Amino acid sequence: MRKAVLPLLFVATLVSACGHYRPEQVTDACLILEDNRSWWRDLRRSERRWGIPPAIQLAILKRESSFNAHARPARTRLLGIIPGPRPSSAYGYAQALDGTWDWYRDETGNRGADRDDFGDAVDFIGWYGQMSGRLSNIRHDDARALYLAYHEGHTGYNRGTYRSKGWLMRAADEVARDAARYQGQLDGCERRLNRGRFWLL
Repeated sequence: MRKAVLPLLFVATLVSACGHYRPEQVTDACLILEDNRSWWRDLRRSERRWGIPPAIQLAILKRESSFNAHARPARTRLLGIIPGPRPSSAYGYAQALDGTWDWYRDETGNRGADRDDFGDAVDFIGWYGQMSGRLSNIRHDDARALYLAYHEGHTGYNRGTYRSKGWLMRAADEVARDAARYQGQLDGCERRLNRGRFWLL
């Protein structure tokens, strides 16, 4: 009995580790997804549910966490030396705040969602993008505006708070460029990623 259980534990460990794999490079969508084939399934599932293209989901993840499952904002420093509190509760692939993540879980019924789970993170990004369409009249393919609303919240976006933040405008431009580049890459490798239909279930 013990011999039968050990291989199962080994496989479970591998699957868990793969779920938190961080790509060595973050600029080529095809290489990212070929190394993490289940991520492509998760991206497509989020797109079917919420309408946000995978390229935009990836661009937001790159900007927010660089695909680090356990990313957090750097701690503040007291007197330049002593570690202080973090500036926000942002955590995980999507850098979602505690309150926004709770809102997502309440709205979707996905009570077990984890911010360090890739599938949950991209579902969150898709959901938030759809909410941006409903609350801020943003198109699902407008990467720049989607990111501005993602960062500022819908109330802030609707008030135009981003207009006084040059660094944020530049960040949104970068997200738009990344999304366009990722889309061009995916156009060339989507057929290859789709081989083996079980990835899209």
